[in-house]
Formats: sequence, C-alpha cells, structure tokens
Amino acid sequence: MLSRQVATAGARVGAARGFSVLTAAEEFPGLPSTSPGQKKGSVTSVTTLPSGLTVVTENASLTSTVSLTFPNAGSSSEESSEAGAAIASRYLSFKSGSGLSSALIVRNIEDVGATPFSSAGRRGATVGFTAARENAAFIAPLLATQCSFEKWDVKEAQQLAAAEAAEATSNAQVSLSDQIYAAAYGAQSATGRSYYTAGASRAAIVSFYERNYILNGAVLAATGIADHEAFLRMVEEEFPSSAPGAASPERGDIYMGGEARVSAPSTGFAHVALAFEGPKSAPLMNVMKHCLNNGSAMPFAAPGIIGVYGGSEPSGASSTVDALSNAVGSAPSADIVAQAKAAAKSEALTALDSGSKSLADAMTASVLDSNGFSAKALADSCDAITADDVAKAHAAMLKSKVSLAAVGDISDVPYQATIASRFG
Repeated sequence: MLSRQVATAGARVGAARGFSVLTAAEEFPGLPSTSPGQKKGSVTSVTTLPSGLTVVTENASLTSTVSLTFPNAGSSSEESSEAGAAIASRYLSFKSGSGLSSALIVRNIEDVGATPFSSAGRRGATVGFTAARENAAFIAPLLATQCSFEKWDVKEAQQLAAAEAAEATSNAQVSLSDQIYAAAYGAQSATGRSYYTAGASRAAIVSFYERNYILNGAVLAATGIADHEAFLRMVEEEFPSSAPGAASPERGDIYMGGEARVSAPSTGFAHVALAFEGPKSAPLMNVMKHCLNNGSAMPFAAPGIIGVYGGSEPSGASSTVDALSNAVGSAPSADIVAQAKAAAKSEALTALDSGSKSLADAMTASVLDSNGFSAKALADSCDAITADDVAKAHAAMLKSKVSLAAVGDISDVPYQATIASRFG
C-alpha cells in the first residue's frame, strides 16, 4: 500500500513539473557531482632559502599543519652550563617577541581557530600549529617570532619546565629511556644527560635559545599549501631577513656502551633495556627495529641507538634479560627481513595518511635525513634494503658494546659485563 502511494505521488509530481530542457546541474546549480573526477595525488615541493631555512610543502591535505623544526635545539646541544635550557626554551614558544606580546600572538592564533603546539627532546625542537588551509600563510610568520625574553615569560618557562621534569621522574618508562642514553653515551655527556632537567638560569636559557633557535638549518614544513611559490614569497617577506646565523655544529658525543641502574625496590617491578649503536641510515634503522620485534621483546630505535626492552616481576628479571639477549643476538632470517621491510614500509606510509600533523612530521624527518621528500622515495628506500644489508648492519650492531639500563626492583638483573660476554 505504501509503495503504491509513493509511486502515485511521484507520478503527480512528475506530471506537474513537466518537461525541462535544462540539465540537473543547470536547473539546480551547486549540486554535488554524481561522477566525481579522479582524485589528484599529493605534490611535494622543497626549497632551501638563502637564510639556510628549508621549506617543504604539499598541496593535498584538507587542513594545514605548519611546523618549524630546529634540529639543534634539543638537550644534546646544551653546554655543560646550560643543563635544563632545552626544556625551558620549549615553553618560550609563542611568547613575546618581534614587537608582539604573548597575548597578541595567542589571540591571532585563536582568532582563526588554529591549534598551536610545541615539542622538544634530546634531538631538536618543533613549534607549529594546525589550521584551515586558507589561514596557514596568515599566521605562519608567528612561528619565527624573535623572542624578547621578558622576565615574566622566562620565569613561567622555568616553572613549567620544573613541573614537567618533576612529573617525568615518576614515570618508569621515561626513567628507563634516560638511563639507556646515560649508559650508551655517558651520564655526563650532553646526549647522555636527561632532557628532563630543571633549574636552568635565565642566562643559560637565553644563551641556548639564541644559539640554536635560528633559521639556518631549520625546516619549515607545511601541508595543504596549494601554491608553493606564493608560500615561499610569504616566508621571504615575513620571516626574519637578517643574515643567517651560523648553524650549530652537530654534537660529537660518541657511543660508549655502559651501564646505568636506578634501584627502586618499592616499585615491585623490574624494567630492563639493552641497546647497541645503530646504523646511520634511517630506513635501515627502521627495518632493523622491526627485525627485533619477535614477541619476547619490545624494539626501539632512535638516532644513534637501537635495542629492545622488557619488564617483569623482580624474580623474573634474569629470564627477561635472557629473552632480550636472544632477541638481539639472533641474526634475522630472509623471511624475517622481508616481514620487517613490509612492516617498516607500512609504518612509514601510514604516517603519511594519519593527519596533517603526522604528515608534516614525516616531511621534516625526511628532509633532515635526505634533504628531500616524496612518498614514492620513502617506499623505495624500504624496498631497496636487502637481506645482506640487514645482515651486515646486525653484525656491526653486535660489535658495538652493549648498553644496559635497569630501573625498579633490579636486584636480580645481571650486570652489564655478564651480558656483554654473551655477544663475544
């Protein structure tokens, strides 16, 4: 009955409407196409300006993330008198500078609905925002604000850095990461020292910031930019145009291989990590990481080091170390290498499709690693790695001295010398 009523009503409407010589698009402008055109692929462009700033853009993202990365603004670039300056400098992002107050900078960002972010660590620092495509170029110059180090801004940065450092000390995973770096590079070296260090003086913060937050060597990544050349003109006009500062030299901390232990019996748990010196190639490092992912240990990789970690009840700590040692000591078979290559490639390509910020991060990492970026090149770099490449990298890894980090109730964790004897 209902279907007959609908059909009858449709017939009446059709009769009343009559014949039309106009197409649906002409009669009802603005209707979405029922036959959409083929989706265009993303186009990436890379340019290095006279200031030393490298600008990389892509044009397909629906939203824009613009990030400015300073590769030498991490704690590994701190001088001995600047411990804690890197974490404090992160909190000077979007603060007063270039004749603008903090309030005005934040208001400009909020007025266009943008979401600001900043981050830092051992290896560099990043400041940026995510916004609608049409607003990206308008507020991008705020990323290059030259900080004026107002007393209240520096004091707030010191307080926020102290709070973050205090929170980090209670996190076992953060502590384990700190200890593996201390074991690998030496606790007194810039790379081995914890990023989460509070108490940097104003003078130390200013010195560190002015030396490392410079455009020479920095990378400006922007997604959702339709016109690369127009974006470049904006950068050249709006970003600081003074002569480029000398890029900070890369830290020369040498991998040593050692041991770092933090005893905390009250935790009732043992966290353990083993690390070795890793290959310089980022794609090879990533494939190697996946080769170590055998279920009995969790792999990790960072610039310079690669390894595995795990945890257990205190009584099982020795068995955990055995499992970790077996995970890194066994040479990967051809099948494992093939699986690792597929996993590394999938991980890299998934990051490109996980939102504009993730894409901007991948673009920046690729530019810093190879001075360029394309999804095809990223995939090809994984495909090009052979089983022989992995075998040689694995053998070289084991020749470096093993580093041991242990945190928690670790009375049953063997010492580094005992573990090192397993790898010849």
